[in-house]
Amino acid sequence: MSSPTTGRFYGVGIGPGDPELITLKGARLIREADVIAYHAGVDKQSMARSIAADLIPEGAIEEELRYPVTTGMTDHPGGYYGAMADFYDECCARLETHLAAGRTVVVLAVGDPLFFGSFMYVHDRLSPRYPTEVVPGITSLSAATAAVATGLCRHEDTLTVLPGTLPVPELARRLADTDAAIIMKLGRTFGGVREALRRAGMLERAVYVERASGAGELVIPAAEVEEGRVPYMSLVVVPGADLRSDAAGRAADFARLTATADEVAVAPAPSRLPSSTPGTVHVVGLGPGPDRWLTPEAAEVLASVAHVVGYAPYVARVPQREGLTRHASGNSVELDRGRLALDLARGGEDVALVSGGDAGVFGMATALFESREAAVAQDAGCADVPVHVVPGVTAAHAASALVGAVLGGDHALVNLSDNLKPWEVLADRLTALATRDVTIAVYNPRSRSRPDTLGAARDLLVESVGPERVVVVARHVGRDEESVSVTTLGDLDVESVDMGCLVVIGASSTRVTADDRVWTPRSVD
Repeated sequence: MSSPTTGRFYGVGIGPGDPELITLKGARLIREADVIAYHAGVDKQSMARSIAADLIPEGAIEEELRYPVTTGMTDHPGGYYGAMADFYDECCARLETHLAAGRTVVVLAVGDPLFFGSFMYVHDRLSPRYPTEVVPGITSLSAATAAVATGLCRHEDTLTVLPGTLPVPELARRLADTDAAIIMKLGRTFGGVREALRRAGMLERAVYVERASGAGELVIPAAEVEEGRVPYMSLVVVPGADLRSDAAGRAADFARLTATADEVAVAPAPSRLPSSTPGTVHVVGLGPGPDRWLTPEAAEVLASVAHVVGYAPYVARVPQREGLTRHASGNSVELDRGRLALDLARGGEDVALVSGGDAGVFGMATALFESREAAVAQDAGCADVPVHVVPGVTAAHAASALVGAVLGGDHALVNLSDNLKPWEVLADRLTALATRDVTIAVYNPRSRSRPDTLGAARDLLVESVGPERVVVVARHVGRDEESVSVTTLGDLDVESVDMGCLVVIGASSTRVTADDRVWTPRSVD
């Protein structure tokens, strides 16, 4: 509870530049405020104050919150973010002095207070202690779209708002994966932003907007901007492709775009005219994680194809470049992905169908051959589409290398998912392998929909071969969050295992060294 003398704290969005775009509520609060606070850049006048200048009451206390740095260059021991953290602490201390004295404090925020706004950081610190209200404002996104004067996104289009400070490959990938986009925080980053737009195939329809709704507003094609003159208060608008084909503005494939998940799973890929010379479907194993494990052959294929098809997290690992079209989809629609790849290739274009690890190990290679077999049976004309499978580093062998050589002897790879085979088959295979002293690498060990399968497998194997078999649990192998634990069947903590893990159950001869290296001898006694 606040005391009777506690002041009220407001974050007021004042719009993108034109004072007439300040909301009625925002204007009223500014006129009634005891304290008006606003941010200002290094050696610059406050844009927020200039927008709201005519509303600031005579006699109001003004708090100019001037940034110590705006370009990332600082000698602060904590670097840029350390300097900014100290700055926001100082801002809060100054504002809290007024709030504790019972004054009403309004912080002016260009655009909307909680949309890429500095107000957020003082809000995080002060809102738990003082009565707080946030008044929304018109964003620069809305003003820029109005300035471009074209539809930004229609019906099922996705809109993505991106910071221009992202690395070029990541920005290009995210652009390629959306229908429409807004790119903010330009300034020095504009050269990289334009390169990302080019790689994503969006530069032709990208529009640069500077000082939206304010004095000196500029709207020109992004391709024509002089790179060295771009201010921070600018953005790029990428409208969605205009696919209208009826009076309601719906795209020609509206039915497919609005299909339910079950309908998508059985719907054929969009029909394409076959080419006299079909392209090739390259089924590419990306390896289990880091780029350094991508093979040179896989990299060469990915740099040459016109399309990449796959589960969205795998497609996200493929660098975007000019001329590459991405087709990302959800999990469990492998056959649909295979059919789409075949149809694209029938149209004469080379396609990469990507898979994690090795595409032939519980990956997309088998799903593609299943799709092609089904298409041939339906006389769909895919029999002549060439298929090239590019091998990749498997998760199992990467995990084995992480701990030493746990797969150094005879071993088997088992998919613990029972989506495509019953538990009885899994149980029989696991028992047969363990009792014949074969090391087992278990893929897809435990998911939210299958929380009990791994526990049942552990209990089965403990009963069959005892609790002492060495077990390796490798999580996110090759990635930043990589971890590994070595335990036994009897001590295996099932609850700690998820789909990011690979579980290896050793043979009776598997050994653990004093420094926790795990290896299985080649010879059998």
